[in-house]
Amino acid sequence: MLRKLLTIYKNSILFPGRPSHPSELVYTFYDEIANEWIGISKAELEEKELTLLKTLYELVDIQPVSSSGIGKTWSEFLLSEGPPPLYKEDTPIRFIHFNITGDDNHQEEMESALKGFFSEEIIIIWESKNRGIVIEEKKQNFLSEDEIMSMAATLESDFYVKISFFNGKPIPFSNQLRTKFKQEQEFFSFAISCLGISNILSFERVFPSYLARHLPDEIQLMINQEIFELFTNDTEMFSTIKVFLEQNLNASMTAKKLYIHRNTLQYRIDKFTEKTGIGLKDFYGAFTVFLACLLFEQQKK
Repeated sequence: MLRKLLTIYKNSILFPGRPSHPSELVYTFYDEIANEWIGISKAELEEKELTLLKTLYELVDIQPVSSSGIGKTWSEFLLSEGPPPLYKEDTPIRFIHFNITGDDNHQEEMESALKGFFSEEIIIIWESKNRGIVIEEKKQNFLSEDEIMSMAATLESDFYVKISFFNGKPIPFSNQLRTKFKQEQEFFSFAISCLGISNILSFERVFPSYLARHLPDEIQLMINQEIFELFTNDTEMFSTIKVFLEQNLNASMTAKKLYIHRNTLQYRIDKFTEKTGIGLKDFYGAFTVFLACLLFEQQKK
């Protein structure tokens, strides 16, 4: 139910864990059944709405940790209805969202470690105990995807945690910045709750699964049912085809990842094409089958 509130209150945010750094401009509600928290801007709630929400959910009294300066300005701008920070128009800004899974998360030590990977000064704001945002302004070069992967591996080794990063796109500073941020935040929340742990995520990695999840039922039924039947009866076939597509149709990488011989891989691919009549070596066939894989995986959950 809390997820439905996200569509009603545009500046609300869903937390996967109890928030420890809420804005003073936000009401925080807890859904005990779903074990989820949501923050809703106080400016969006009238007294009657607040009363209704308090009867449905627990209004959590969390004392916000005091912050000051530019970090507080960014926090209130992104997470509530605060005014934008002062930046030159069109300054490239990138958000790197992160989520930490682990029992012991020392924010100060983690924040210090994160800053050590960047050559330029960055801003870090925390949405909850385990989730935050790195705000990176482009002065020279943004951190590359390989560098973020290396950062994740180092942090996991040093802090004995699992960490996922969502690598946002550079966005020119403008009045659309908060809207773009909310979109990235939505994709990251979806990935964390539906796709599981992954060191690095991005729009292009998450969007196909997001699209599959939000397809109308009548569209989902149009997907070739023979594919679903084949996958149901042969789980090895499903995993083989999905990994093959994820590896960009690279047979050597797929065989290595699945620990099978290339001849075995080719046999399964040929068998799939024979039974479905769909080839995987052109874009249209690969796209259709990959969408079917995502929908099949979604049904299993």
